[in-house]
Amino acid sequence: MLFGEYHFHCRFETDAVLPRNKGSTFRGVFGHALKQVVCALKRQTCETCLLKQSCVYALVFETEVAGALPAVSRMAAPPHPFVIEPPLDTRTDYPAGADFNFKLLLFGDINRLLPYFIYAFDRMGKIGIGKKINGRRGRCALDTVYHDKACIYSGANQILEMNGALPDLKLPKAHGDGKNPMRLQVHLKTPLRFKFRNRFNRDLPFHVLIRVALRRVSALFTAYNGGEPSLDYTGMVHRAERVNIIESSLDWFDWRRYSGRQDQKMLMGGMVGSIMYEGDLKEFMPLMDVAAQVHLGKQTSFGLGQVEVIGN
Repeated sequence: MLFGEYHFHCRFETDAVLPRNKGSTFRGVFGHALKQVVCALKRQTCETCLLKQSCVYALVFETEVAGALPAVSRMAAPPHPFVIEPPLDTRTDYPAGADFNFKLLLFGDINRLLPYFIYAFDRMGKIGIGKKINGRRGRCALDTVYHDKACIYSGANQILEMNGALPDLKLPKAHGDGKNPMRLQVHLKTPLRFKFRNRFNRDLPFHVLIRVALRRVSALFTAYNGGEPSLDYTGMVHRAERVNIIESSLDWFDWRRYSGRQDQKMLMGGMVGSIMYEGDLKEFMPLMDVAAQVHLGKQTSFGLGQVEVIGN
Protein backbone atom coordinates (compact mmCIF):
# COMPACT_ATOMS: atom_id res chain seq x y z
CA MET A 1 0.00 0.00 0.00
CA LEU A 2 1.41 3.38 -0.95
CA PHE A 3 2.10 5.33 2.22
CA GLY A 4 2.95 9.02 2.40
CA GLU A 5 4.06 10.85 5.53
CA TYR A 6 4.14 14.62 5.01
CA HIS A 7 5.34 17.24 7.48
CA PHE A 8 3.57 20.60 7.27
CA HIS A 9 5.26 23.69 8.71
CA CYS A 10 2.96 26.67 9.31
CA ARG A 11 3.26 30.08 10.91
CA PHE A 12 0.50 32.09 12.56
CA GLU A 13 -0.02 35.54 11.07
CA THR A 14 -2.40 36.62 13.83
CA ASP A 15 -2.93 35.60 17.44
CA ALA A 16 -4.75 32.28 17.75
CA VAL A 17 -6.42 30.22 20.48
CA LEU A 18 -6.70 26.51 19.75
CA PRO A 19 -8.21 23.70 21.85
CA ARG A 20 -5.95 21.36 23.81
CA ASN A 21 -6.84 18.55 21.39
CA LYS A 22 -6.31 20.11 17.99
CA GLY A 23 -6.90 17.27 15.52
CA SER A 24 -10.67 17.57 15.43
CA THR A 25 -10.50 21.33 14.82
CA PHE A 26 -8.00 20.92 11.99
CA ARG A 27 -9.96 18.11 10.38
CA GLY A 28 -13.18 20.13 10.45
CA VAL A 29 -11.73 23.31 8.95
CA PHE A 30 -9.69 21.29 6.44
CA GLY A 31 -12.86 19.50 5.26
CA HIS A 32 -14.64 22.82 4.85
CA ALA A 33 -11.70 24.27 2.90
CA LEU A 34 -11.38 21.20 0.65
CA LYS A 35 -15.06 21.29 -0.23
CA GLN A 36 -14.78 24.98 -1.10
CA VAL A 37 -11.85 24.19 -3.39
CA VAL A 38 -13.16 21.16 -5.31
CA CYS A 39 -16.96 20.97 -5.07
CA ALA A 40 -18.49 21.68 -8.50
CA LEU A 41 -22.18 21.26 -7.62
CA LYS A 42 -22.27 23.11 -4.34
CA ARG A 43 -26.00 22.88 -3.71
CA GLN A 44 -26.19 19.09 -3.74
CA THR A 45 -25.33 16.51 -1.12
CA CYS A 46 -22.58 14.05 -1.94
CA GLU A 47 -25.12 11.19 -1.95
CA THR A 48 -27.05 12.68 -4.89
CA CYS A 49 -24.11 14.20 -6.75
CA LEU A 50 -23.35 12.91 -10.24
CA LEU A 51 -19.62 13.53 -9.71
CA LYS A 52 -19.24 11.69 -6.40
CA GLN A 53 -17.10 8.84 -7.75
CA SER A 54 -14.47 11.21 -9.13
CA CYS A 55 -14.73 14.09 -6.65
CA VAL A 56 -11.69 14.61 -4.42
CA TYR A 57 -13.83 15.70 -1.47
CA ALA A 58 -16.05 12.61 -1.70
CA LEU A 59 -13.05 10.29 -2.02
CA VAL A 60 -11.47 11.82 1.08
CA PHE A 61 -14.45 12.55 3.36
CA GLU A 62 -17.40 10.58 1.95
CA THR A 63 -15.50 7.41 1.13
CA GLU A 64 -18.54 5.14 1.37
CA VAL A 65 -20.58 7.36 -0.95
CA ALA A 66 -17.70 7.56 -3.44
CA GLY A 67 -17.51 3.76 -3.68
CA ALA A 68 -13.92 3.39 -2.46
CA LEU A 69 -14.25 -0.30 -1.58
CA PRO A 70 -13.69 -3.21 -3.97
CA ALA A 71 -16.92 -4.91 -5.00
CA VAL A 72 -15.94 -8.12 -3.17
CA SER A 73 -15.31 -6.41 0.17
CA ARG A 74 -17.33 -7.43 3.21
CA MET A 75 -16.73 -4.13 5.02
CA ALA A 76 -19.72 -1.91 5.63
CA ALA A 77 -17.71 1.29 5.09
CA PRO A 78 -14.12 2.06 4.08
CA PRO A 79 -11.76 3.93 6.40
CA HIS A 80 -10.80 7.49 5.56
CA PRO A 81 -7.62 7.57 3.44
CA PHE A 82 -5.85 10.14 5.63
CA VAL A 83 -4.73 10.90 9.17
CA ILE A 84 -3.94 14.35 10.54
CA GLU A 85 -1.37 14.18 13.34
CA PRO A 86 -1.46 17.44 15.31
CA PRO A 87 1.19 18.32 17.91
CA LEU A 88 0.94 16.17 21.04
CA ASP A 89 1.36 19.13 23.39
CA THR A 90 -1.64 20.80 25.01
CA ARG A 91 -0.63 24.38 24.19
CA THR A 92 -3.60 26.63 23.42
CA ASP A 93 -2.29 30.19 22.94
CA TYR A 94 -0.28 31.09 19.84
CA PRO A 95 0.89 34.67 19.27
CA ALA A 96 1.37 36.05 15.77
CA GLY A 97 4.62 34.68 14.36
CA ALA A 98 4.45 31.39 16.30
CA ASP A 99 5.20 28.16 14.45
CA PHE A 100 2.64 25.38 14.16
CA ASN A 101 3.62 22.03 12.67
CA PHE A 102 1.66 18.84 12.02
CA LYS A 103 1.84 15.64 9.99
CA LEU A 104 -0.43 14.28 7.28
CA LEU A 105 -0.57 10.55 6.48
CA LEU A 106 -2.05 9.43 3.16
CA PHE A 107 -2.86 5.88 2.07
CA GLY A 108 -2.91 4.33 -1.40
CA ASP A 109 -3.55 6.29 -4.57
CA ILE A 110 -4.90 9.21 -2.53
CA ASN A 111 -1.22 10.24 -2.32
CA ARG A 112 -1.54 11.36 -5.93
CA LEU A 113 -4.05 13.96 -4.73
CA LEU A 114 -1.48 15.62 -2.45
CA PRO A 115 -1.68 18.97 -4.35
CA TYR A 116 -5.36 19.24 -3.33
CA PHE A 117 -4.45 18.65 0.32
CA ILE A 118 -1.73 21.29 0.20
CA TYR A 119 -4.00 23.81 -1.47
CA ALA A 120 -6.82 23.08 0.99
CA PHE A 121 -4.53 23.46 4.01
CA ASP A 122 -3.29 26.76 2.58
CA ARG A 123 -6.93 27.80 2.16
CA MET A 124 -7.68 26.67 5.71
CA GLY A 125 -5.05 29.08 7.00
CA LYS A 126 -6.78 31.95 5.22
CA ILE A 127 -10.21 30.93 6.57
CA GLY A 128 -8.84 30.87 10.09
CA ILE A 129 -8.90 28.31 12.90
CA GLY A 130 -9.62 28.20 16.62
CA LYS A 131 -11.64 30.57 18.76
CA LYS A 132 -12.51 34.03 17.51
CA ILE A 133 -10.38 36.90 18.78
CA ASN A 134 -11.97 40.30 18.16
CA GLY A 135 -14.38 38.63 15.75
CA ARG A 136 -11.77 36.72 13.71
CA ARG A 137 -10.20 33.29 13.98
CA GLY A 138 -6.45 32.83 13.95
CA ARG A 139 -4.91 32.94 10.50
CA CYS A 140 -1.82 30.99 9.53
CA ALA A 141 0.41 30.64 6.47
CA LEU A 142 1.69 27.36 5.07
CA ASP A 143 5.45 27.83 4.75
CA THR A 144 6.79 24.42 3.70
CA VAL A 145 5.90 20.75 3.29
CA TYR A 146 8.53 18.03 3.76
CA HIS A 147 8.57 14.40 2.68
CA ASP A 148 11.39 12.04 3.62
CA LYS A 149 13.43 15.01 4.96
CA ALA A 150 13.22 16.83 1.61
CA CYS A 151 11.28 20.05 1.07
CA ILE A 152 8.68 19.30 -1.60
CA TYR A 153 6.63 22.51 -1.34
CA SER A 154 7.35 26.10 -0.43
CA GLY A 155 4.69 28.71 0.14
CA ALA A 156 7.11 31.30 -1.22
CA ASN A 157 6.98 29.94 -4.80
CA GLN A 158 3.92 27.64 -4.47
CA ILE A 159 5.63 24.88 -6.45
CA LEU A 160 5.29 21.20 -5.56
CA GLU A 161 8.32 19.06 -6.41
CA MET A 162 7.80 15.47 -5.35
CA ASN A 163 11.14 13.69 -5.57
CA GLY A 164 11.40 9.91 -5.55
CA ALA A 165 8.86 7.14 -5.22
CA LEU A 166 6.55 6.76 -2.25
CA PRO A 167 7.30 3.91 0.15
CA ASP A 168 5.19 0.78 -0.16
CA LEU A 169 3.84 -0.16 3.26
CA LYS A 170 3.79 -3.96 3.42
CA LEU A 171 2.65 -6.50 5.95
CA PRO A 172 5.42 -9.11 6.00
CA LYS A 173 4.96 -12.47 7.68
CA ALA A 174 7.00 -13.30 10.75
CA HIS A 175 10.06 -15.28 9.72
CA GLY A 176 13.26 -16.74 11.12
CA ASP A 177 15.37 -13.57 11.24
CA GLY A 178 12.59 -11.24 12.31
CA LYS A 179 12.21 -9.51 15.67
CA ASN A 180 11.48 -11.95 18.49
CA PRO A 181 10.93 -9.97 21.69
CA MET A 182 9.57 -11.56 24.83
CA ARG A 183 8.13 -8.26 26.00
CA LEU A 184 6.25 -5.56 24.15
CA GLN A 185 5.55 -2.08 25.49
CA VAL A 186 2.72 -0.15 23.84
CA HIS A 187 2.36 3.60 24.39
CA LEU A 188 -1.05 5.09 23.59
CA LYS A 189 0.07 8.60 22.64
CA THR A 190 -3.44 9.83 21.77
CA PRO A 191 -6.77 8.38 22.99
CA LEU A 192 -7.55 4.91 21.65
CA ARG A 193 -11.27 4.39 21.03
CA PHE A 194 -12.74 1.10 19.90
CA LYS A 195 -15.66 -1.18 20.57
CA PHE A 196 -15.30 -4.79 21.68
CA ARG A 197 -18.47 -6.83 22.07
CA ASN A 198 -20.47 -3.71 21.21
CA ARG A 199 -19.14 -1.48 23.98
CA PHE A 200 -16.23 0.88 24.45
CA ASN A 201 -13.43 -0.80 26.36
CA ARG A 202 -11.44 0.62 29.26
CA ASP A 203 -8.92 -2.23 29.37
CA LEU A 204 -6.63 -3.73 26.75
CA PRO A 205 -5.87 -7.47 26.88
CA PHE A 206 -3.40 -8.40 24.16
CA HIS A 207 -5.94 -10.37 22.12
CA VAL A 208 -8.19 -7.29 22.07
CA LEU A 209 -5.30 -5.09 20.87
CA ILE A 210 -4.61 -7.62 18.10
CA ARG A 211 -8.29 -7.62 17.09
CA VAL A 212 -8.22 -3.80 16.84
CA ALA A 213 -4.96 -3.87 14.84
CA LEU A 214 -6.25 -6.59 12.47
CA ARG A 215 -9.44 -4.62 11.88
CA ARG A 216 -7.63 -1.37 11.08
CA VAL A 217 -4.86 -2.83 8.92
CA SER A 218 -7.21 -5.16 7.06
CA ALA A 219 -9.60 -2.29 6.31
CA LEU A 220 -6.83 -0.04 4.97
CA PHE A 221 -5.26 -2.72 2.79
CA THR A 222 -8.65 -3.83 1.46
CA ALA A 223 -9.69 -0.30 0.54
CA TYR A 224 -6.35 1.13 -0.65
CA ASN A 225 -4.20 -1.83 -1.63
CA GLY A 226 -6.59 -3.80 -3.80
CA GLY A 227 -7.64 -6.55 -1.45
CA GLU A 228 -7.74 -8.06 2.00
CA PRO A 229 -4.33 -9.18 3.32
CA SER A 230 -3.72 -12.90 3.72
CA LEU A 231 -3.67 -13.36 7.50
CA ASP A 232 -4.69 -16.09 9.91
CA TYR A 233 -7.19 -13.86 11.71
CA THR A 234 -8.78 -16.49 13.95
CA GLY A 235 -5.48 -18.19 14.76
CA MET A 236 -3.71 -14.92 15.60
CA VAL A 237 -6.46 -13.88 18.00
CA HIS A 238 -6.44 -17.32 19.63
CA ARG A 239 -2.64 -17.28 20.09
CA ALA A 240 -2.77 -13.67 21.35
CA GLU A 241 -4.88 -14.86 24.27
CA ARG A 242 -1.74 -16.56 25.64
CA VAL A 243 0.14 -13.25 25.95
CA ASN A 244 -0.07 -11.72 29.43
CA ILE A 245 -0.17 -8.18 30.78
CA ILE A 246 2.67 -7.64 33.26
CA GLU A 247 2.39 -3.88 33.78
CA SER A 248 -0.22 -1.25 32.92
CA SER A 249 -0.69 2.46 33.53
CA LEU A 250 -3.64 2.90 31.18
CA ASP A 251 -6.24 5.50 32.04
CA TRP A 252 -9.45 6.74 30.47
CA PHE A 253 -9.37 10.26 29.06
CA ASP A 254 -12.57 12.15 28.22
CA TRP A 255 -12.69 15.21 26.01
CA ARG A 256 -15.33 16.98 23.95
CA ARG A 257 -15.38 18.05 20.33
CA TYR A 258 -17.93 20.04 18.39
CA SER A 259 -19.43 18.30 15.36
CA GLY A 260 -20.50 20.78 12.70
CA ARG A 261 -22.36 18.06 10.82
CA GLN A 262 -24.43 17.08 13.86
CA ASP A 263 -24.40 20.62 15.34
CA GLN A 264 -23.63 19.40 18.85
CA LYS A 265 -20.78 18.71 21.26
CA MET A 266 -19.72 15.08 21.44
CA LEU A 267 -17.91 13.21 24.21
CA MET A 268 -14.83 11.46 22.79
CA GLY A 269 -13.30 9.28 25.47
CA GLY A 270 -10.42 6.87 24.94
CA MET A 271 -7.54 5.08 26.63
CA VAL A 272 -4.15 6.73 27.09
CA GLY A 273 -0.96 5.61 28.84
CA SER A 274 1.29 2.56 28.55
CA ILE A 275 0.96 -1.19 28.87
CA MET A 276 3.55 -3.99 28.87
CA TYR A 277 2.90 -7.49 27.50
CA GLU A 278 4.94 -10.68 27.88
CA GLY A 279 4.83 -13.88 25.87
CA ASP A 280 5.53 -15.35 22.44
CA LEU A 281 5.29 -12.12 20.43
CA LYS A 282 7.25 -12.80 17.25
CA GLU A 283 4.20 -13.53 15.07
CA PHE A 284 2.58 -10.23 16.00
CA MET A 285 5.49 -7.83 15.46
CA PRO A 286 4.94 -7.18 11.70
CA LEU A 287 1.30 -6.33 12.38
CA MET A 288 2.14 -4.06 15.32
CA ASP A 289 4.90 -2.30 13.36
CA VAL A 290 2.36 -1.40 10.64
CA ALA A 291 -0.27 -0.46 13.24
CA ALA A 292 2.18 2.00 14.79
CA GLN A 293 2.35 3.83 11.47
CA VAL A 294 -1.36 4.00 10.58
CA HIS A 295 -3.10 4.58 13.98
CA LEU A 296 -5.74 2.33 15.54
CA GLY A 297 -9.41 2.43 16.51
CA LYS A 298 -12.01 5.10 15.81
CA GLN A 299 -11.61 8.75 14.73
CA THR A 300 -8.10 8.13 13.39
CA SER A 301 -8.52 10.84 10.75
CA PHE A 302 -8.00 13.57 13.34
CA GLY A 303 -5.16 11.85 15.14
CA LEU A 304 -6.70 9.47 17.67
CA GLY A 305 -5.21 6.02 18.15
CA GLN A 306 -1.55 7.03 17.71
CA VAL A 307 0.56 4.24 19.21
CA GLU A 308 4.23 3.52 19.72
CA VAL A 309 5.48 -0.06 20.12
CA ILE A 310 8.78 -1.10 21.66
CA GLY A 311 9.83 -4.74 21.75
CA ASN A 312 12.60 -6.08 23.96
